Amino acid sequence: MKVLVVDDEKDVQTLFEQRFRKEIKNGELRFDFAFSGEEALTYLNQHEQEAVLILSDINMPGMSGLDLLDQIKKKYHKPPPVVMMITAYGDAENYNTAKQLGADDFLTKPVDFTALKEKLKTIN
Repeated sequence: MKVLVVDDEKDVQTLFEQRFRKEIKNGELRFDFAFSGEEALTYLNQHEQEAVLILSDINMPGMSGLDLLDQIKKKYHKPPPVVMMITAYGDAENYNTAKQLGADDFLTKPVDFTALKEKLKTIN
């Protein structure tokens, strides 16, 4: 399964690659990374229908994760990617907005990688 992780913090790439080392080595998961909402849209336009799951931070400079979610849900339908929103702020407003825009799930930082791995098993 291909996963696109969108976060303006570049150290997220190292973190995901470390936490999913076994799954990457076994070919179960493949991660690509975008460091802004705009970069994520460029990636999706160039690799349409490849990302099965998109994990996006909400609070990013420029295009927010919520703006990105809105664009993804409007444009990418076949097959629709699963979009999980990630934020350091577990506030009701972001949660409700993300759900209204079509987010499939909502995670808070720091990411509980054990819980995330369990969620990924249900997507396969």
